[in-house]
Amino acid sequence: MRILIVEDEPAIADFLQRGLEAEGYAVTCASDGREGEELALVESFDLVILDRMLPRRDGLEVLEAIRREKPALPVIVLTAKAEVEDRVLGLDRGATDYVTKPFAFDELAARVRAHLRAPHQSEATSLDAAGVHLDLLSRRAERDGVEVRLSAKEFELLAYFMRHPDQVLSREQILSAVWGYDFDPGTNVVEVYIGYLRKKLALPDRPAPIDTLRSVGYRLTTRA
Repeated sequence: MRILIVEDEPAIADFLQRGLEAEGYAVTCASDGREGEELALVESFDLVILDRMLPRRDGLEVLEAIRREKPALPVIVLTAKAEVEDRVLGLDRGATDYVTKPFAFDELAARVRAHLRAPHQSEATSLDAAGVHLDLLSRRAERDGVEVRLSAKEFELLAYFMRHPDQVLSREQILSAVWGYDFDPGTNVVEVYIGYLRKKLALPDRPAPIDTLRSVGYRLTTRA
């Protein structure tokens, strides 16, 4: 499932993105209200997490625009405004839910899951690419119908590749998305775990579908 985060505080946006991607969601971020509104209306998302106070366009204005065009799209308003009248205003303008800062990520993730279980939402709980199937609920992996036993970090790394099929991902992107590290030239953890994945995904007549592009990055290729 795809989630849009509209949040102008980089630390909060990064924290949310990493946490939700670890839960198996595909996440897009926007840093101001105008960009967030355009993405929400033009692209297809299953849920929006929307900050109340945003540059260029107020969060409630963005919420009203979403409600006009996509009335069924769940929107969780995330804000430091905790007064009762502010919560009432947000809900009256069409918010599906209202979470105040500071917040516990586990609670927010539970609210996300609850709203994505709504009857009008399709439940995408798996990823499929290059003959690989990942069940995001049971955290089971298969290649061509053969079960592949993965550690938690191997599963997260493979899920990240499968959310970006045929896209070249740099070592720095992988470190940030899967391990939460900034660039660290002294670690070879990416290379080590890609080696683990290649061994586990390889079949007798088919190598693992992860390519190395020297000095550029890695790619999960879906082409035979």
